[in-house]
Amino acid sequence: MSCCSSVPSFSVPWASARSSRFAFSSSSRPRIHCALGGTVAEPKVTAAAEPLLLNAVRGEDVERPPVWLMRQAGRYMKSYQIICEKYPSFRERSENVDLVVEISLQPWKVFKPDGVILFSDILTPLSGMNIPFDIVKGKGPIIFNPLCTAADVDLVTEFVPGDSVPYVGEALTILRKEVDNKAAVLGFVGAPFTLASYVVEGGSSKHFTKIKGLAFSEPKVLHALLQKFATSMAKYIQYQAESGAQAVQIFDSWATELSPVDFEEFSLPYLKQIVDAVKRTHPNLPLILYASGSGGLLERLALTGVDVVSLDWTVDMAEGRRRLGQELAVQGNVDPGVLFGSKEFITNRINDTVRKAGRGKHILNLGHGIVVGTPEENVAHFFEVAKGLRY
Repeated sequence: MSCCSSVPSFSVPWASARSSRFAFSSSSRPRIHCALGGTVAEPKVTAAAEPLLLNAVRGEDVERPPVWLMRQAGRYMKSYQIICEKYPSFRERSENVDLVVEISLQPWKVFKPDGVILFSDILTPLSGMNIPFDIVKGKGPIIFNPLCTAADVDLVTEFVPGDSVPYVGEALTILRKEVDNKAAVLGFVGAPFTLASYVVEGGSSKHFTKIKGLAFSEPKVLHALLQKFATSMAKYIQYQAESGAQAVQIFDSWATELSPVDFEEFSLPYLKQIVDAVKRTHPNLPLILYASGSGGLLERLALTGVDVVSLDWTVDMAEGRRRLGQELAVQGNVDPGVLFGSKEFITNRINDTVRKAGRGKHILNLGHGIVVGTPEENVAHFFEVAKGLRY
């Protein structure tokens, strides 16, 4: 009997490896139109398989690399722009459970990525640590009282995620239920040095003179601050995992402003602390580390103990693989600017990246977040090509 589905087809990452059946909720099971007439309901699946992204990170045999994009929920999507018009405050959008869930699911509903990342910000925990801040349109993060002295650091309090950011846990729990293992739900945190950079500089910075001045003139003060962030971010990752996150990405965006020797003092030890603490309580939780412009630090990033190193686009994927070794999973690393190119160009760059990454232990992604103004149809093409790949 030949049958054809009445709904658009989409790839099921685990189909070839685990099951040939599709997982649908009972309320949305499609009807199958058969050549002999009549319809039949697609059989209900009682248990969903592990998401493709988790299988790939663990080194299991997968038919293609999983794909998601940093900042896939955000300003390039018209649906997000509509929400921004109604709720202009970023903090309101990122601290309201319903809005966080809605925004996080926007790219999932349109593109079906293999990772659904929480809509939030790395600075979200700051209020819970007695560091007032805001994120202002056109200006970015603003720290109202930048930290300069040991006395300032003493005022930074212990972060208790369940008390300070319960909306994060609630949103992750809902996302896990909504996505239903058809993709991995991702959480994220900021790394200690990057968070310290924001709170010492008072916001974004071009030359990082204040944080470096503190590091090189009063290192004990900076180390005290970094320790507080390391302890807090370990707790935050554990909280996210317990709330439903199936993998967590650590962003150390500004660590690459450090020389290798300074990275080894002011970033690496605290990243290792976080990884060690999380692995003690959640040994199977994949941890991804991303640092933009990290070509000079790749081998040191691997020393943190994370499961995945996310490469930016300035590193050749084949070279990154050689430097990191085949045992460590990699993520990336298409230039976000490629999404402004032709569809043929986008396709070629995807194929080049996947070929250089080799089979397995690779998460296809950009080398940085999606840029504002990226054509939404090109993002759709990126996912279409990526999900059509086969090793």
